[in-house]
Amino acid sequence: METIIVKLLSTAGTGFFYTTRRPRTSAKLSFMKFDPRVNQTVLFNEAKINRPN
Repeated sequence: METIIVKLLSTAGTGFFYTTRRPRTSAKLSFMKFDPRVNQTVLFNEAKINRPN
């Protein structure tokens, strides 16, 4: 099964993100994780990774 690297972006609007891997065929990820810029646990949603060509 092929995996892809995805970025989990904070919904607090701080720009902080985590990267992780998931199977290409699975649903988009969403986690409650710690954002050190606001010192709280917030929701992180999957976002596109901007890659230069």
